Amino acid sequence: MSRGIWKGPFVHPSLLKKIDKLKDQSRKAPIKTWSRNSTVIPEFVGHSFLIHNGKNFIPITISEEMVGHKLGEFSPTRKFSGHTPADKKAAAEGAAPAGPGGGAPGAAPKAAPGAAPKAAPGAAPGAAPAAAPKPAAPKKDKKWVKKAT
Repeated sequence: MSRGIWKGPFVHPSLLKKIDKLKDQSRKAPIKTWSRNSTVIPEFVGHSFLIHNGKNFIPITISEEMVGHKLGEFSPTRKFSGHTPADKKAAAEGAAPAGPGGGAPGAAPKAAPGAAPKAAPGAAPGAAPAAAPKPAAPKKDKKWVKKAT
């Protein structure tokens, strides 16, 4: 549920006091704040803030596009260090070209489409290729077999 319009946007009172003090000064020092839930109001435009993200302070200069948003939206609290190396390796292999020599290094070459399968090494010449063994079906426990009524 959103905040009632009659209440107006929430801005921490200490931020309002600090902005009023800085209006008179020519050099505007950044305002250090922990109030991530304060809404950016038009009086903040042009001022710089140091917004706490839980560990350190992120420097932000307020522009007109930021009005109406919360201060916490501009200081991310989580650090994204990239995907795991396994994901990067899988993506690199998937994006490899499929032309001759384009597969992974050391990988066996793929057969042409429609080509006959090769016989297993050590098999008699002219013999049919051996089929792969099927995995055994799981055994059913007799306790859980539904009885016919």
